[in-house]
Amino acid sequence: MPSNHKHPAALPFLFFSEMWERFGFYLLLAILQLYLTDAESGGWAMDRSKAVDIFGTFIAFVYLTPFIGGLLADRKLGYARSVIIGGILMGLGYMGLAVQNLTVFYLSLGLICVGNGFFKPNISTLLGNVYNDEKYRSRKDTGYNIFYMGINIGAFICTFFAAYLRNSINWGAAFMAAGIGMFLGVLIFIVGLKHYRHADVRKPEQPGDMPLGSIFAQVFLPVLVVGYIGWVIPGNIFGSDSTDAFIFACLPIVYFFTNLLRKASGADKQPVKALLAIFAVSVMFWAVFKQNGTALTTWAQFYTDRELPAAIEGPARSLYLAETVANTTDSVVAYDGEFRVIKDAQGQPVKEYGKPVYLKNVAPEEMPAEGETISVVNTELFQSVNPFFVIVLTPLIVAFFALLRRRNKEPSTPTKIAWGLLISSLSTFMMVAAVVYCDNGASKASLWWLFGCYGVITVGELLLSPMGLSLVSKLSPPRLTSLMMGGWFLATSIGNKLSGVLAAMWDTYDNKVNYFLVNFVLLGFAAGLIFVMLRWLNRVFREHTS
Repeated sequence: MPSNHKHPAALPFLFFSEMWERFGFYLLLAILQLYLTDAESGGWAMDRSKAVDIFGTFIAFVYLTPFIGGLLADRKLGYARSVIIGGILMGLGYMGLAVQNLTVFYLSLGLICVGNGFFKPNISTLLGNVYNDEKYRSRKDTGYNIFYMGINIGAFICTFFAAYLRNSINWGAAFMAAGIGMFLGVLIFIVGLKHYRHADVRKPEQPGDMPLGSIFAQVFLPVLVVGYIGWVIPGNIFGSDSTDAFIFACLPIVYFFTNLLRKASGADKQPVKALLAIFAVSVMFWAVFKQNGTALTTWAQFYTDRELPAAIEGPARSLYLAETVANTTDSVVAYDGEFRVIKDAQGQPVKEYGKPVYLKNVAPEEMPAEGETISVVNTELFQSVNPFFVIVLTPLIVAFFALLRRRNKEPSTPTKIAWGLLISSLSTFMMVAAVVYCDNGASKASLWWLFGCYGVITVGELLLSPMGLSLVSKLSPPRLTSLMMGGWFLATSIGNKLSGVLAAMWDTYDNKVNYFLVNFVLLGFAAGLIFVMLRWLNRVFREHTS
């Protein structure tokens, strides 16, 4: 952590608060699909299509609620109070997931969504505000990069806790750990309040602003009504009731931001327009990136060679970070050729006399001898690869841009975002190569394909995600900062939901090459759009941040 004469004293407290909050959140994301589809050790044994729909809807609402959380913080609650309220709600939600009841499960996911709405945009806004001091302003991008590294330290360590606890105890213990991490983050935030209380300044309603009551009447009431219509409308326009409801519910909020742009003053109009353009293209990034918890988890679970080398097999098993697979014929849960659980007429998993599912596509020369056992790494541990790369690459990227800054050659924040999208699109080719190499899943692929995919997209992520937060802080009109931060998370929300829609199509592609090529086309199109707009975006950025 940098010394305080270079960065505000608030940074370490915000860093560790966010780190522990993300510990809980990414622990949940790492195991959610596995828990929902698990038919062997206490999960819900759901169909994969239903599980990814729940996953996509959950992460969509997680990033939709910051719209209202940012608005309430701006006008009524203040940022620090909102962060504390949000953290407590999230902690309770994580612990509620440990209850083996489907109603409680859905209510707990709802608590997490609401809590995140209060926590996420407002801790990011506080960080931006403490960097508004003239002596720190030039290091705001670096501050957001450091803050983003805290997010990923939490995301990196959480999967090891998840694997240990669900292997040694049960799924519920892993969810409880997420709650404990969240409450620890709240405690750290409260301890550091004195360092950012001065930055917790509510923005009074200005002439021309829509009153809070009007926003609820004209935006949130229509959201509920239109979302309900999307849920009950006959048939599934976009694939499922939840997807229909979400997309319908987004329409009034999109209209709100469009109206915000239309009514913006002359000085505010160009910055708001530029931010909305960035939000629009970032949707495609999140649609592909967030498949790490769905499609790429499926790839890691069933298509990747997870066998541990003999040198680390013993330590991994003693730490409950590995599963044992025996090459024996016994009563096992039945899977079809696409690695989906086969169910009977009552929806219960069918049992068959056969070998464990992991061995279905092990190459003959790699198959353990009859009666022997092997140890395979837990699937959720692959979710630590991306944050690992973030931790390793963040200092290098910060140093690289510091070097360019000293030479007056540092690219603008919009330019960094554009390159982030382009680089991210290339990551999909790693998975195309993986599919070709393993003959479309006929044999298992090396884990290094996943490592390569995560490595490339992480470079893109580091140029896009923290830079997006920084851009909102720099370019937003002061009285709209938290609201526009909510807009950034709205774009993330729509992308997250789209990631679930795309992942639900996994089983419809006989050749998985085509699945990953679709992802490439989506990201490549978004990258092309932002490069077309880049000259205008840079001009607006220079005019309104100088």
